[in-house]
Amino acid sequence: MNRLRKVGRVLGLTMLAVLLALAAGGYLIRDRISPELRRHAANVWQGKAPLTGERTTGEFIRYAVRRLEGHPNLESLLLPPLHWLQARAERPVPAGPLPALGKGQQAQSLQPLPGQTVQAEIQAASAAEIVTALSSAKAGQTVLIKPGTYRLNGKIETGFPGSKKQPITVRASAPGQVNIEFDTVEGFAVSQAFWIFENLIVSGVCKEHSDCEHAFHVFGKAHHTVIRNNIIKDFNAHIKVNGLDGDWPDDGLVQFNTLTNTKRRETHLPVTPVDIVGANQWTLADNLVTNFIKGDGDKISYGMFMKGAGRGGRIERNLIVCTPQDISQPGSRVGLSFGGGGTGKAYCRDQRCDAEYTAGLAANNIVAHCNDFGIDVNQSSAIVIAHNTLINTAGIDVRRGPASAQAYGNLLDGRIRQRDGGQLKSEMNELLSMQAIYANADALELGCRKHLDNVPSIALVPKDFNSQARSDGTLAGALGRCDQGQ
Repeated sequence: MNRLRKVGRVLGLTMLAVLLALAAGGYLIRDRISPELRRHAANVWQGKAPLTGERTTGEFIRYAVRRLEGHPNLESLLLPPLHWLQARAERPVPAGPLPALGKGQQAQSLQPLPGQTVQAEIQAASAAEIVTALSSAKAGQTVLIKPGTYRLNGKIETGFPGSKKQPITVRASAPGQVNIEFDTVEGFAVSQAFWIFENLIVSGVCKEHSDCEHAFHVFGKAHHTVIRNNIIKDFNAHIKVNGLDGDWPDDGLVQFNTLTNTKRRETHLPVTPVDIVGANQWTLADNLVTNFIKGDGDKISYGMFMKGAGRGGRIERNLIVCTPQDISQPGSRVGLSFGGGGTGKAYCRDQRCDAEYTAGLAANNIVAHCNDFGIDVNQSSAIVIAHNTLINTAGIDVRRGPASAQAYGNLLDGRIRQRDGGQLKSEMNELLSMQAIYANADALELGCRKHLDNVPSIALVPKDFNSQARSDGTLAGALGRCDQGQ
């Protein structure tokens, strides 16, 4: 405890020194510091305001580092203590691989979807045959890719639509048998409706990270696209969804996929493994999303978001781990978001984006090891955030009017914050030490150490992280029973 108090005192003194230096740094930085910041520094000095204002400690440190950039004298003085403090303010990720908790690609094929056939009508055994098969497949047909690794230097385009009763399927006969490597900006260009992609490994192999943007680009008329039980790795925005010429690819499903990167993405382009813009009623469920770090540009990345004036999407039962190691590396990482960083009006479904997203649900997700917020609501309205577990994140953030959200039954060790006109109704949430509740929360060993009181169940979330029915009285957080993590 004495060590914690000492670290806290050093943290406070150093952050105050940084704030004062930034506010009164003379000719070096005066033109870059706002009067508001100078007033805040004066108020902190006089004891009239908390040191970090609305910011979390991590936000304040990252803000200070950005302000110091380009000023060598101040950098040499203040960056070392800031980095030292950051490494202590941000809880480190345990060594070793973290468990998937049943999420991501499954070892066996999933049950067929309604109308889906899995018997091959078209077989492909080369890169050229894959391209031809997808351009010629008709409603009800299945393209079976034979086991192997296939390298492609251009995108693969869908030629014809399927239908509700007869979707078109592209698959490997079993997970792990087919690896498609793309050395191109986008891999599968899906512009037709009712296509299913499953059991594949899809890898980006571009030398320059900016050249491998999307494994799947779903756009225009490609409604009812299904992407399930795949491993997708080493792209900036692994799955990108957007409209084209007034058509919108609504009603998609992304389920039981593993979305990850093997290294930090050195690009100024957006880094968001699931990037949905303007499309309605997509469901993102049971996915494992990890290691999405942006090393260039604004260095802000998201695990998944929905934005662009869409509505009705569901983000549920996912495991999102922002950084499986080294949580304090440069940049900001957010788990999931409605609104993301905002959308240019030209790309918004209504050409306005007064609300970035409407009537979205985030439920039963486990989000861990994000140095920014685990769940973010930015300029999005009527959002429900229910029964999520956030471990080692800054918590839940609702920002920028007309943002409005209901947070119910969440379990977290950060904070629940509303700011810049955001409106939040908060009920039955538990803000506690995760390490006190679970066997080893940071290692995602979620057997219960301490039992919590039940909260009333809500009809909107009848099941939990493991798709088990919740009883009338249920636990806060993603796990409906205390023994489920054992």
